[in-house]
Amino acid sequence: MAELQTETAFTIPILGGIDIPESVAVTWLIMALLVLASIILTRNLKLNNPGKRQLLLESGIGWLYDFFGDILGERGKCYIPWLCTVILYIGCANMTGLIGLKPPTKDLNVTAGLAVMSIILIEYSCLKVKGSKGFVHSFAEPMPIIAPLNVLELFIKPLSLCMRLFGNVVGAFVVMELIKLVVPAILPVPFSMYFDIFDGLIQAYVFVFLTSLFMKEAME
Repeated sequence: MAELQTETAFTIPILGGIDIPESVAVTWLIMALLVLASIILTRNLKLNNPGKRQLLLESGIGWLYDFFGDILGERGKCYIPWLCTVILYIGCANMTGLIGLKPPTKDLNVTAGLAVMSIILIEYSCLKVKGSKGFVHSFAEPMPIIAPLNVLELFIKPLSLCMRLFGNVVGAFVVMELIKLVVPAILPVPFSMYFDIFDGLIQAYVFVFLTSLFMKEAME
């Protein structure tokens, strides 16, 4: 339980002291690394005779654009950069345990923040496509009697996104801590490869996949 509590990484000495949680500090580190990697990987791009680095980068970005483009269609292409950013952040955040840091997604505040941003984007995509009148009317589809359930979905969707990501990350963290207590030598290594890498990337994929599906449903 002590491991699951949010700890303060450092305190900014202004306004009486602002405590910065560990999850926020690690998120800032991930942001800095992603920005730095973006700058390095996109330097000296060539139209003709691209190198292996550029081909690998284009393949990865192209796969993400094709994946989200198939789900969202032409009307949702403008949201793909945001979805790509989220999957990169969650994937990196879930794997920070490999270098001895606590995953930010183990903090309920972080997963709740991601879920709130997702539901705002989902409803905005609906409003942009259908207009204000169509947006309000969508709550009465397919029949007015279920309007309360459609309104309730505004809270259910972000809650499900938040708790699914949080629950899986915390579950993997707890299992790894128990394994380290029982067999601290070699056995945790393959389990760490599974929980920190494979399962972490799967959870990032599931989060953005469900977000894109909800967006497609909202725009239809």
